[in-house]
Amino acid sequence: MPRSQFAPHFAAARAAGLRSVPHAGEVAGPEHVWQAVRDLGAERIAHGIHSVRDPALLEHLAEHAITLEVCPTSNVRTRAVPSLAEHPLPALVAAGVPVTVNSDDPPMFGTDLNREYAVAAELLSLDEKGVAALARAAVEASFLDAGGKSALLAEIDAYAVQNSSAPLG
Repeated sequence: MPRSQFAPHFAAARAAGLRSVPHAGEVAGPEHVWQAVRDLGAERIAHGIHSVRDPALLEHLAEHAITLEVCPTSNVRTRAVPSLAEHPLPALVAAGVPVTVNSDDPPMFGTDLNREYAVAAELLSLDEKGVAALARAAVEASFLDAGGKSALLAEIDAYAVQNSSAPLG
């Protein structure tokens, strides 16, 4: 389904002060992500995993800091990817695309955010500091005000200091 048919609705929502975070590129290809960016003014994209099939799109997402909200377990359970081992999260990160780790619909997919961070840590070979960096990136990519972001980042850093010998940065 072309994203352009939703353009007037997204434009009205943005004009009312809402943010543009469409779903795109989970089961459909990168062309849907391009449409979300071009036609809907996407600031973040729910899923977007099939962006990995278009190097120019990956470059655009990285250059414009358009974050993908990645949900590994959901992507496997919906058959958007064949297995966790084949999930494109590592390729997205390697391309410099900002990502957040998300749980999608926890009861439906039998997961939660802690489990998704554990999955991401395994896919990306991250230690605790790397997982904390993912959490920091999620805060930075959020639409939270500066004060709220500072508070959450301080909480992440405090946790990291308590549970590691090296502070984050």
